[in-house]
Amino acid sequence: MTLEALEHLARADKILGRLIKRVGPCTLKPQSRRTPFQSLVRSVAYQQLNGTAAATILGRVKALYPTRRFPTPEDLLATPDERLRGAGLSRAKTAAIKDIAAKTIAGVVPGSRVMAGMSEAEIVERLTTLRGVGPWTVEMLLIFTLGRTDVLPVTVVFLARTGVAHQDVMGHSSPRFRISRGVSLFGGVGKAPVLSPFEVSLPPV
Repeated sequence: MTLEALEHLARADKILGRLIKRVGPCTLKPQSRRTPFQSLVRSVAYQQLNGTAAATILGRVKALYPTRRFPTPEDLLATPDERLRGAGLSRAKTAAIKDIAAKTIAGVVPGSRVMAGMSEAEIVERLTTLRGVGPWTVEMLLIFTLGRTDVLPVTVVFLARTGVAHQDVMGHSSPRFRISRGVSLFGGVGKAPVLSPFEVSLPPV
């Protein structure tokens, strides 16, 4: 997140300005080495679980493919459901992950370079056709993988606790927050990783 974006938010809103001054600059760095496919699989694996349990299950899934850092779409499709479920994935998550894999091979899930040229709305519209993937999951990918700063996940239930959930921020139409709505989330949480989609797991919307 850029210094320009933080300065913009501090000027646009006094409450955010005070919070940013208190907690310091946002240190978020997008996981740009992670492909959209990998991010979606990880997000589904983490849904409705605490971070420790989800990390354990995902670790077991990855261990099924010892020669790879992360399974490919072809790997996942070739793996019997029973093996994935034996690693700890539920029936629904197994089906969702296999759908993501199939849609990646089919081109529905673009690669990072293609996705870089798409708008947020285009990405949300396309990816929410995947099984088990809702707007929240796509918004997390936009922020944490693609590094898009003008994304505000309006379904974040804990925004009210951060002090940034007042009407202008939650309302997407406010021009004061354009280019940095995603950064505004960190005005209330600073360096804490509370908004990581792989630390806080909520059901898809």
